[in-house]
Amino acid sequence: MERWRDEDNEWPHSKRGDVQVHQPSHPHLRVTLISRTHVRGIIVILLLGTLFNGSIYLQRSLQWPCFSLIPPDIFIYFFTVAFNGSQLKMRTAVRCLSILLILAVSSAVHACPPSERAALLAFRAALQEPYLGIFNSWTGDDCCNRWYGISCDSVTHRVADINLRGESEDPIFERAHRTGFMTGHISPAICKLTRLSGVVIADWKGITGEIPRCITSLPFLRILDLIGNRLSGDLPADIGRLRRLTVLNVADNLISGSIPASLASLPNLMHLDLRNNKISGPLPQNFGNMRMLSRALLSRNQISGSLPGSISKIYRLADLDLSMNQLTGPIPDWIGRMAVLATLNLDGNKFSGNIPASILVSSISDLNLSRNYLTGNVPDVFGPRSYFTVLDLSYNNLKGAIPKSVSQASYIGHMDLSHNHLCGPIPSGAPFDHLEAASFVFNDCLCGKPLKAC
Repeated sequence: MERWRDEDNEWPHSKRGDVQVHQPSHPHLRVTLISRTHVRGIIVILLLGTLFNGSIYLQRSLQWPCFSLIPPDIFIYFFTVAFNGSQLKMRTAVRCLSILLILAVSSAVHACPPSERAALLAFRAALQEPYLGIFNSWTGDDCCNRWYGISCDSVTHRVADINLRGESEDPIFERAHRTGFMTGHISPAICKLTRLSGVVIADWKGITGEIPRCITSLPFLRILDLIGNRLSGDLPADIGRLRRLTVLNVADNLISGSIPASLASLPNLMHLDLRNNKISGPLPQNFGNMRMLSRALLSRNQISGSLPGSISKIYRLADLDLSMNQLTGPIPDWIGRMAVLATLNLDGNKFSGNIPASILVSSISDLNLSRNYLTGNVPDVFGPRSYFTVLDLSYNNLKGAIPKSVSQASYIGHMDLSHNHLCGPIPSGAPFDHLEAASFVFNDCLCGKPLKAC
């Protein structure tokens, strides 16, 4: 804009966008013209200043802890430029201030909420890890930024996963040349992380206490893996509330009590591992309601009663391990008609009665029925569909001869018939030509290679 010339007493000729202001002719009363650009800039800075002054409110309501990174002096500087600077300086000032504000807000948006940081620190305070220092990285305001074992949702920046495993291939374990050891307990503060999808606190060997009851209030939880600790108490009675749960693993702990009936209400559960605990009582009759279940591992507990017939409805079940329990009754015939069941371990129980013929011509390839009270003959039904990497019928009360149809099986890698009451010659050919004497010892009167001649 062209300024008035005092010596000529001329009026200014404003360019487009300028505001014409009457300029007095007195030389000591000059007034700097204010353009529309200056007006707009002042308004923008006032608005940004108002927004900045409300940063405390924003920090509390929006949980943006980094919003107040812009010092008040910067706003004062830009406001001064708005009145005294040129249009170019004004535009530059507004742009710079906007960029600073965007950077501050962007930094804050990508940080985890202070409430979740506080919950993680309360969770950490209940644990002691003296050797590896895995919690040394839990510093600073942003728990989404390089906190060991913590992952956040990329959109909401809420804590989504806790992944702390004491037997890990992480470099921190390799450098220490040891596995992890942690004591303490799992704090209920973990339940304040309401967007948690995965909780893995596994293989620390020394974590005690109970599973927090409030864990069932986490609506987005998909993975709960607490294997390899010293957790005690019951499984939460209302565990069925975790409708999205796909993995439940509390193996190798000291969990007691019975299996909650609500467990069968988990429609998406695919992997259930309760091995090596002190769980007692029967299996829930509606166990088969978990139609997505592919692995059910419950060995080395004190589970009693018979096998619920509802298990036959679990179409996807491929691995069923109920070994080393106190299950009774006969082995049901339907178990051999399950479509994809490949591993069946029922050893170390109190099953009685005959071996169902259906099991020997099914999809089961790893079958262990040893150390029970099974009686009768070994069914003479082997054929091309019989494929076993392991077939263990030892330590029972089986009698009669070894079926000749065993030679018609498509494959038998390891077979153990020891400690029974079998009698008669051992058939020749496969698979008997590669089996050792230990597979046939302690029977009434078996003979032939690899035992003594008949």
